[in-house]
Amino acid sequence: MSATESPAHPRFAAALGELGLTELVGEVRRFPEATRTAQEAAAAIGCKLSQICKSLIFAADGVPVLVLMDGASRVDLELVRRELGAQKVTRAKADVVRETTGYAIGGVPPFGHATKTRVLADRSLLGHEVVWAAAGTPYAVFPMTPAELIAHADGTLVDVRELAK
Repeated sequence: MSATESPAHPRFAAALGELGLTELVGEVRRFPEATRTAQEAAAAIGCKLSQICKSLIFAADGVPVLVLMDGASRVDLELVRRELGAQKVTRAKADVVRETTGYAIGGVPPFGHATKTRVLADRSLLGHEVVWAAAGTPYAVFPMTPAELIAHADGTLVDVRELAK
């Protein structure tokens, strides 16, 4: 399947090619219903919620940072703040997400973004053989081993998962 026929966002399909991952283009799965949330994606794929890799953009002292987190967990902003040595970390607004990544919230892939950002990858992702991540649209996902995904995202392994209270 060529990048132009792929259900992946064209920018993401092109990024796969640039990374030498053209075989992944054929593994992208498109669903008729949105897979915008981790719950929707897990239900559509038929996998565990924790096998979904969420790509979340935060602002650390106003600078965008990408956090890759398993779908069953939440990001602890205080842990992110400490990891980055930032004064303040907040969720990025939708326009910042689109400007930084080139994608809309709900379809942000873990790599292939419009701009280079720092990437933190929570260690919880490594607990799976395969995880599923957005392929640039709220309707498309792709599978990859967590180690490969983190490597292609140029992510730093961290522990930023919110622990149960």
